[in-house]
Amino acid sequence: MLLLQVSCLCGSAPCLLCGCCPSAKNSTVSRLLFTFFLFLGTLVSIIMIIPGVEKELHKLPGFCEGSGSVLGVQTHVDCRSFLGHKAVYRMGFAMAAFFFLFALLMVCVRSSKDPRAAVQNGFWFFKFLVLVGITVGAFYIPDGAFTSVWFYFGVVGSFLFILIQLILLIDFAHSWSQLWLHNAGESNAKGWYAALCIFTFIFYATSIAAIVLLYIYYTKPEGCTEGKVLISINLILCLIISAVSILPKIQDAQPHSGLLQASLITLYTIYVTWSALANVPTQTCNPTLLVRNSTVSATATQTLTTWWDAPSIVGLIIFILCTLFISAAGAGGEAAAMESGLHRAYDNEQDGVSYNYTFFHLCLLLAALYIMMTLTNWYRPDESLQVLTSPWTAVWVKICSSWAGLLLYLWTLVAPLVLPNRDFS
Repeated sequence: MLLLQVSCLCGSAPCLLCGCCPSAKNSTVSRLLFTFFLFLGTLVSIIMIIPGVEKELHKLPGFCEGSGSVLGVQTHVDCRSFLGHKAVYRMGFAMAAFFFLFALLMVCVRSSKDPRAAVQNGFWFFKFLVLVGITVGAFYIPDGAFTSVWFYFGVVGSFLFILIQLILLIDFAHSWSQLWLHNAGESNAKGWYAALCIFTFIFYATSIAAIVLLYIYYTKPEGCTEGKVLISINLILCLIISAVSILPKIQDAQPHSGLLQASLITLYTIYVTWSALANVPTQTCNPTLLVRNSTVSATATQTLTTWWDAPSIVGLIIFILCTLFISAAGAGGEAAAMESGLHRAYDNEQDGVSYNYTFFHLCLLLAALYIMMTLTNWYRPDESLQVLTSPWTAVWVKICSSWAGLLLYLWTLVAPLVLPNRDFS
């Protein structure tokens, strides 16, 4: 058994699972393990940005103090290289480079008969070494313009990942409504309809309460015009999609469409609006910015960044759920034949891959950039990393992504009417 486990980590053999786990598809296990790598990098980034970590590192004998060389390698370590925005951006670069590498390697893999499929589904120990090697190399990237330039890569990648989140949310909302309406029709039980109404009410009530709070905390009677306009525009757009979702023609074309999906999309849109307003660089219109700046001024001698404000925590939770959804999609299926009583990941892709390898890695790449920006609050450091600014770029990226998501959801509603010959079931 031990030899087989080693072959899984160091070779292309299917992974053996623990005795309490059922047999699983090779494709599912691979996606979950790649996601584990992403979560591991995220955890390291969180540790690096926690205030007070540098003080603890200084307690390690000889780690942050003194200098010398061993076999020509400098032993002095500048702890500031492992902390703050500099560290998070380098971890984000390492994870993005790792997944980009595998996205290139797995282009046009059609089935597990392709030799590259063995690399995708095995050699996990060596993959971990590759990730560690890229991470170590990232910390040797010179300062200067790297962080400022990589900020814009993070902005673009985060915008695309927010769109992916919206697509997943729309798909989830449609599937949820369709399932419950199907159960209600099959059982003739009114409880399913009541449950739909209750969740719809909760989502809309939460959205209304959130909008009121946004007007209270992120706008002022005089001034803060940008915040007022952005909140009002998204409120109007949410009302429009809610009204369109229950139009008779839409209901005829899509009987399963309704207010449940619209309420869930509305709630997410209000969250994205909140997240955008939390990056408004005007202190009088952004109470979150005031908290961060007061925290920085209290330290006086160093720039202190905390990522655990409310928008970032919610963003981290959504990131975890969406990434797990991407990784575990299609995890169910037929049971595998048990060979010699072993619990193992069996090959289910001999006739064709169950997911696009390259697209999957690109999704994780975008997820790595998104979590990098989330942990740094979308703040843009200058080249010396001594000044942190919250640019309008972050605000407009988030707002535009919310508009793109609303337009995408609106298209799912009207598409059957515009293209009557297409099958949208």
